[in-house]
Amino acid sequence: MPGMVLFGRRWAIASDDLVFPGAFELFFRVAWWIGILVLYLKQKGKLNCVGGALLNSYLIVLIILLAVIICVVSAVVYVSMKGTICNPGPRKSMPKLVYIRLALFLPEMVWASLGAAWIADSGVHCDKTVVNAIIATVIVSWIIIASTVVTVIIVFDPLGGKMSPYSTSSTDPLDTNDSSQLLNGLKTAARSVWETRIKLMCCCIGKDDHTRVAFSSTAELFSTYFSDTDLVPSDIAAGLTLLHQQQDKKRKDLEEVVSHSLVASQESDLDTELENCHHYVQFAAAAYGWPLYIYTNPFTGFCRIGGDCCRNRTAEYEFIGGDHLSCHFGSILKTTGLHYRDFIHISFHDKVFELPFLVALDHRKETIVVAVRGTMSLQDILTDLSAESESLNLECEGISQAAKYVYQRLISDGILSQAFSIAPEYRLVVVGHSLGAGAASLLAIMLKNSYPEVKCYAFSPPRGLLSKSLSEYSKSFIVSLVLGKDVIPRLSVTNLEDLKRRILRVIAHCNKPKYKILLHGCWYELFGGDPDNFPTELEGGNQVDLTQPLLGEQSLLIHGSPSYNVFDESPRESPTRYPYLYPPGRIIHLVEDDSSGRSYCCSTSRYNAKWATEAEFSKILIGPKMLTDHMPDILIRALDSVVSERATCISCPTQGDFNTNIV
Repeated sequence: MPGMVLFGRRWAIASDDLVFPGAFELFFRVAWWIGILVLYLKQKGKLNCVGGALLNSYLIVLIILLAVIICVVSAVVYVSMKGTICNPGPRKSMPKLVYIRLALFLPEMVWASLGAAWIADSGVHCDKTVVNAIIATVIVSWIIIASTVVTVIIVFDPLGGKMSPYSTSSTDPLDTNDSSQLLNGLKTAARSVWETRIKLMCCCIGKDDHTRVAFSSTAELFSTYFSDTDLVPSDIAAGLTLLHQQQDKKRKDLEEVVSHSLVASQESDLDTELENCHHYVQFAAAAYGWPLYIYTNPFTGFCRIGGDCCRNRTAEYEFIGGDHLSCHFGSILKTTGLHYRDFIHISFHDKVFELPFLVALDHRKETIVVAVRGTMSLQDILTDLSAESESLNLECEGISQAAKYVYQRLISDGILSQAFSIAPEYRLVVVGHSLGAGAASLLAIMLKNSYPEVKCYAFSPPRGLLSKSLSEYSKSFIVSLVLGKDVIPRLSVTNLEDLKRRILRVIAHCNKPKYKILLHGCWYELFGGDPDNFPTELEGGNQVDLTQPLLGEQSLLIHGSPSYNVFDESPRESPTRYPYLYPPGRIIHLVEDDSSGRSYCCSTSRYNAKWATEAEFSKILIGPKMLTDHMPDILIRALDSVVSERATCISCPTQGDFNTNIV
């Protein structure tokens, strides 16, 4: 931090990012230099051959050139290790060293080309060992040159030409008009760049109006989040590493505060709702079709549903909606345990804002189940990322559009009417996972007036979904289930803004160089340790050792951006244009049990279940499981574990103690 300015533009790499690549190149170059030197000293007498003088000159010049490169790379690594993320002063000579290092590629390319030409010359008749070694040297030289070109492409910042004149290291602040013009220009350029990137990534999904709207909305979201910071990717990685350790320091205090905030009366129906979640999660999983079934049963899955993939069930397809379901139908039958006649409609039609769903009769619970599929395609990702406010106070405009699509299909196509004509006494239940959970929650709200007894079970729903009033209203008929540190139920635009501010704050207050942060972070993630051994706050005695004052948090932002003067702890006071929104319904939180030595009979349980408040999901938690806890198969296994353990604990003599522990 900040991004280095080279050749008149900013690049997506900082002056302290060259420690690891430089150390790798240094190790490689030293080994290469020693090998060439040993080869030359041992084979020097065998170069008295036709063309040997040319090869002798080639080796001597190569040894000298490698020695110069080793010295420059050593200087680059040494300087890159100095200072901290927000104290680039000790690294002010880095651009000059980088220019020198890049300049050395020119003679290296020339010499590699000459070496290739000499080796190809049929007039060279020398010892094969020498010739083969020089061939290897030429190949290695070109591999390094090609790797450098790839690296340059990776760290190229399309917006670098616009940002370089306003580098945050500048001592002259911009006036208000200049700041506003700069920010508006950056936002426009960033939106265009992100839209181009998204179109390239999603080039195969069509160009209808919904897709164009999703492209624009997603580009707006990304450009809003990233355009006002002067951070490079490694700064974000270091910030996330520090935040994870900081969270682990505070975890016990947070858990203690949360445990006292829970309402005791909510415990009464926890077992009932857990059993319902355990039952209906199979329908949410079935909505994913055969890909999830094969993923969760990699060795036997295809054998189990292979016959259904090839079987002609035209009459059955017509009965459930007419879609050609192929392997999907077999996996749905295996996952739910139902018969094909129990299904009213199954649709795997998949477009932007249009989600696959199924409708089935669940005779065990005497319910009509509507299951909406979660994220599984590029179209679904665009639906996830389309964030605009709607009249129902919904932030995720894409999810609300998906819910409206399913609603129109259920009502206008008469699907629910058909289901209730078969089982008029059954109740309606809507379920879904991830994106499907968000759509299912909104769908349940839309259906509430027509079907007052509707219930919804939302598994790992997105957080930024409902206004506070709508969230409170939904608590009477929606239950959300969240596993561990799952990032999606904590993910909203306001929470992302809060995460950005926390990253800025923690790296601005850290007195360690970036390479030490990343090394310690890797060790901590792989092998654990005590986060207290790595302080993230500057100690008073260390500040005098800095060669220049810390740039501070505000220097990490573009001057004049909306976030420039906002470093409060509360995500609700974010300057973003997106409102602060809430998750749907009441929330059951499955928390990994890290206690030990408990004497009651249920001490083997890996997870504890508890009613949670939305405040527990007001910050994004960093950790290795923040992504894996969202996977439906892992959620199902955790839910299986909790339900089976709680059933066992009914006969436990110390049941009272168990209930006290899980709060």
